[in-house]
Amino acid sequence: MEARPDMPNPFLSSEEYDERAHALYNEARYDDALDVLREGLALYPSAVELHVGVGYARLARDEFAWARRAFDEALLLDPEHEDALAGAGELHLKFGRVDEAMQAFQQTLELGYEDDTDLMLQIGRALFREGFIDQALEYFERGVAHAADSAEAVACVGYAQHRLGRDADAIATLRSALAIDASFGEARVYLANLLYDAGQLEAALAEFERTTPEDHWDELGIWRLVELRKSTGGLADDAQSLKPWDERLTEISEEPDAIDELLAEVETSFMENEGAAEAQTQGHLEMLGSLLDGLAQDRDHDSSADEALALDAATRPSPHTSRELTAEADHRVVLRDGRSFEGSWDEIVAALRDAQDASRSVAEYMAVEARRQYGATGMHISTRGSEEFLRGSEHAGLLRILR
Repeated sequence: MEARPDMPNPFLSSEEYDERAHALYNEARYDDALDVLREGLALYPSAVELHVGVGYARLARDEFAWARRAFDEALLLDPEHEDALAGAGELHLKFGRVDEAMQAFQQTLELGYEDDTDLMLQIGRALFREGFIDQALEYFERGVAHAADSAEAVACVGYAQHRLGRDADAIATLRSALAIDASFGEARVYLANLLYDAGQLEAALAEFERTTPEDHWDELGIWRLVELRKSTGGLADDAQSLKPWDERLTEISEEPDAIDELLAEVETSFMENEGAAEAQTQGHLEMLGSLLDGLAQDRDHDSSADEALALDAATRPSPHTSRELTAEADHRVVLRDGRSFEGSWDEIVAALRDAQDASRSVAEYMAVEARRQYGATGMHISTRGSEEFLRGSEHAGLLRILR
């Protein structure tokens, strides 16, 4: 009898399941990767690599609670598994458990994995994302020490140097990375922006011209390239050569998926209430998980999706409804260093801009900050408006919105 396509394949080993899931993960097909991992775990429930794979797939989808469970299970099976330790450390940072995170990262060094460049970069990025730049630089430099010919590792050092205010060093380091790999678009975009900030406009344009629209993941670099082309080449706004860049701007500014927004809200809610009783928390997560599954299934049917979202809106104000109802109310945000800002969304962003560089426009300030966060992390913050910028910054862990 021929096996159904959805049935587990008993002829695959746990390593083969892990390899298949890893390939899907690298293509950002996280749902498919999870399906493969679940199939593998049904046959090999004690396979540490499969639990670790689930953890990273969940982490990539910002599903921190589920990711933590997967890494905990992996570490129960193998307390010295380096990838599980790195993933658990990243989750400790997400939940504010800094000492536990540093201990997990340090354990990878004590176990002898300092020469694993990919692991060192992974840990460095996790620290970078949460604002521990000095510590991130240490791990990036460990990566370079064992892979001096890695453009990616060298560039990560440059990103950290920039965040520490060492722009001259960052420029030199990024040039070194590009000398290793001239096709490294992310590093070239970053370098071009640093040169622009330093007032080296001709050098900045020369670097921007060597990028493609697909190299850019935020608006700032594209705006600056277009501005420099217009000022030096006398191009009109509707010049044909600018069309690919306008199209890329449109792609970057697309509206987020409604289900993705809801997932982000669920994870934020869980993290805020992480200290509650474990049983009660688990019950809430299962209920919310059922809701998300239902919404995801209904998304293929327009009318059903509309009804599900309408029901959710009736029981919990959506971000858009909340904004309409409280348009006149003041808001308050608190930064990592304890400083707080109050006012309308626009007033808060303006105050943040003034605290850093009042010479910039608000739009440029948001774009600059979004690029800085993107740097070595790949996390994108919307700059379509003040509220979107602040909510994206909160999701990235840069601040907290208290009201």
